[in-house]
Amino acid sequence: MGRAFVYVILGGGVAAGYAALEFTRRGVSDGELCIISEEPVAPYERPALSKGFLLPEAPARLPSFHTCVGANDEKLTPKWYKDHGIELVLGTRVKSVDVRRKTLLSSTGETISYKFLIIATGARALKLEEFGVEGSDAENVCYLRDLADANRLATVIQSSSNGNAVVIGGGYIGMECAASLVINKINVTMVFPEAHCMARLFTPKIASLYEDYYRAKGVKFIKGTVLTSFEFDSNGKVTAVNLKDGNQLPADLVVVGIGIRPNTSLFEGQLTIEKGGIKVNSKMQSSDSSVYAIGDVATFPVKLFGEMRRLEHVDSARKSARHAVSAIMDPVKTGEFDYLPFFYSRVFAFSWQFYGDPTGEVVHFGDYEDGKSFGAYWVKKGHLVGSFLEGGTKEEYEIISKATQLKPAVTIDSEELEKEGLGFAQTVVSQHKVPEVKDIKSSEMVRQSSSVVMMKKPLYVWHAATGVVVAASVAAFAFWYGRRRRRW
Repeated sequence: MGRAFVYVILGGGVAAGYAALEFTRRGVSDGELCIISEEPVAPYERPALSKGFLLPEAPARLPSFHTCVGANDEKLTPKWYKDHGIELVLGTRVKSVDVRRKTLLSSTGETISYKFLIIATGARALKLEEFGVEGSDAENVCYLRDLADANRLATVIQSSSNGNAVVIGGGYIGMECAASLVINKINVTMVFPEAHCMARLFTPKIASLYEDYYRAKGVKFIKGTVLTSFEFDSNGKVTAVNLKDGNQLPADLVVVGIGIRPNTSLFEGQLTIEKGGIKVNSKMQSSDSSVYAIGDVATFPVKLFGEMRRLEHVDSARKSARHAVSAIMDPVKTGEFDYLPFFYSRVFAFSWQFYGDPTGEVVHFGDYEDGKSFGAYWVKKGHLVGSFLEGGTKEEYEIISKATQLKPAVTIDSEELEKEGLGFAQTVVSQHKVPEVKDIKSSEMVRQSSSVVMMKKPLYVWHAATGVVVAASVAAFAFWYGRRRRRW
């Protein structure tokens, strides 16, 4: 028993939904596309799980956050897939893939063949057992990666009002879940081994401001240590958390956010794996020309930095999905995936965005006293490589994005860059624009502030005229030289 499709998307996360929408916009025919997912629901926006889904009042529920509402685009409900002739194979695990034969075998024994495969398997949450700690199966120990995890967490939250929660991990999941728990009137203690929260991205100065705000909301921080074991009651429910530094914390609820691992196991030994993900080229194409990878599972070339990266964020999932479909459907017109790494988060009254690479010398700017609007630049080898901004307007976020993409030279010292602040990015972007030139004589050349030489007439007109003159001169010389040789 088996079925055949032209295009198969393996995985039902964010990337799968955006890929499906792109396929329909590029004219995929009814019955050509299939999405296979272990989850029992159509693709949805995962960021909602740590935010709106956990609200105590009017929480977000499906179908309100199906893809692609996160990008202010169409909402792809199950009916949408049916109306567009897309086969949804949900609640189904694929137990093996034969890349050479272009087939997938499901846990039910069905064989599905494809012409093109898009791997959108994402990643799984790292479990405590992988670090030697038992207890993940306790009813009040929660992870947050998919809808089932979110439902479980929401249920435990409801029974833990005014209780104590311990959040293990100080990254994205830890910070966003901690904020949601506070809103649900739960006492929160965060535990992580790093010196400050969001250690992979935040500087100590940036982290300090957010941590102070969290403390004002009642959150406690215990840093530089890790969980070693749990205390359980007679029903197997966790009652306390034991830490390596000797502390014991009472716990009605434990949320674990200690990282993820890409789901590549089906393809190991068949496709090239690099930096933990499936290696792809600038068209998201793997070492097998009929197989593409997108989202968290893909390691792709970041053109701006000239190296391979695997990125764990929804923006990368959305954009890599669109690009892969474009490369499959229209390979000739699809260029390189020129992606600027982008991360963002919204917690409490805060909303920040980061673009680029958090490496090199850091220069902070803005008002860190009131914490309403501030930022930072990362400068490496004399060039801007990263930008962070909290509390910006839509236009200001666009400016730091464009400035970072340009990777401009930074010719002023750190003190001056700090003073200029956002103004530096604004200057970079404004100088890069090529103003329209009007009412200039055809022979006149004008040097703009962007140091770009502009002419009224297109440059190719002058090139053509010069070519004609040169050609005529060569022809005249050849004629004259030929006559002289006949005389000799």
